[in-house]
Amino acid sequence: MGLCNTASRVRRATVTATVVAVAFALSGCSLVGRSQANEIAEINVSSPELRDGMPLPGDYSCKGDQGSPPLRWSSEPLPKAKSIAIVVDSITSSGSAVHWVLYNIPATTTELGPNATADPPEGSGQAKATSGKVGYEPPCNDKGSYRFTVYTLSARVKSSEGAPLPEVLKEIAGNTIARGRLTTVDIE
Repeated sequence: MGLCNTASRVRRATVTATVVAVAFALSGCSLVGRSQANEIAEINVSSPELRDGMPLPGDYSCKGDQGSPPLRWSSEPLPKAKSIAIVVDSITSSGSAVHWVLYNIPATTTELGPNATADPPEGSGQAKATSGKVGYEPPCNDKGSYRFTVYTLSARVKSSEGAPLPEVLKEIAGNTIARGRLTTVDIE
């Protein structure tokens, strides 16, 4: 009898974990999870160089030399906004990777020019990418999805420049009050 109850509890736990994982995946969250906030506002993300659903220009890949692309964003007024974070990640046939994390951008900032990784906004920090490099690591895989996600945060990230990627992503996830994304596919 005890063995049956144990097996039943294990099955319930497995089903619960599966449901949570599927819900997490369907929510649009990937490397950075949902915030503890009740409701996450939407951010409109655009770029003079990138188009949602179109190829990533080669200049912003490892084939080019432009560094990070320019980005713009807007949202409804968010009185609790304390900072902005940008996460660039990819999903390709060979796996997923984080190419850039820029955080503690002043909350009043609404755009970054080209190659902001070389001259980031004052007071901001950059985490190590999946490769271990600090700054923008240009995507190289010709086939995949490249997501440029902008997060509005209710607090500044406390991790220092070059902090481990999981540490910074956890802080971003825990403080997200708004999120928006521009996704490119493949590389020109």
